[in-house]
Amino acid sequence: MIEYRYLFEQLVRRELRQKYMGSALGVLWYLANPLVLMGAYVLMFGLVLHFQVIPDYPLFLMVGLVTWTFFQQSLLAAAPSLIDQGGLVRKARFPREAIPAATVTVQLITFLAILVLLTPVTLAVRGTLAPALLLLPVIVALLFCFVLGCALIVAALHAYFRDVLPILTAALLPWFFLTPIYYDPATLPFVQSHPAVRFLLEWVNPVAPFLEAIRSVLYGGSPGDWRKIVYAAVAAAAALLTGTAVFRRMQGELAVVL
Repeated sequence: MIEYRYLFEQLVRRELRQKYMGSALGVLWYLANPLVLMGAYVLMFGLVLHFQVIPDYPLFLMVGLVTWTFFQQSLLAAAPSLIDQGGLVRKARFPREAIPAATVTVQLITFLAILVLLTPVTLAVRGTLAPALLLLPVIVALLFCFVLGCALIVAALHAYFRDVLPILTAALLPWFFLTPIYYDPATLPFVQSHPAVRFLLEWVNPVAPFLEAIRSVLYGGSPGDWRKIVYAAVAAAAALLTGTAVFRRMQGELAVVL
């Protein structure tokens, strides 16, 4: 894979150029969607419904939204990536994993750019500058591995079955609402009185431990529940190994099906 590093860099550069071609603000546009969502959810859940009292709720919400957006946009971009690069797949010999990996890397770059902007604001407002912040790069790296594994799976499947992207798009909507982005499941009365629901929200949903671990470190200033960091590590390894195995098993006929 090292000998193809230049090709991978060119794929990432090409994705970035295509994503922000002609844009004056560039990567800052990636922040627009989470900001709009944040405003809507702050209005609805913070002022209208007001079912939870969470200090500095906009920051609580923003940390969750940008993490979810990285996951969501990575999968949506990776699914058609092999089809979009079909000409390159048919003409050149290289590790095909580089194509979905490049799309996820582009999303990672924009995710990190937002974290660079969000982190000092959160630390200043919340006063959460603590040694636990050193865990943030580790958790982000685990999240990247998890997302990359998922991206390899959806990219390979969509190359063969073109219904994968529409199904994924539909599935991500309820998945969004089942993820603790705009609420804290630990303080919801209904969730507290139904342990099965809390288990579903916090442990069955594989995105939740990553999101809550990042929020604990950045917004809360503490490592939080160490079980969730362990969960994130196991989920990242499992997703990456599974994604690599599935992709390599299905890549043999890519030049034919694309």
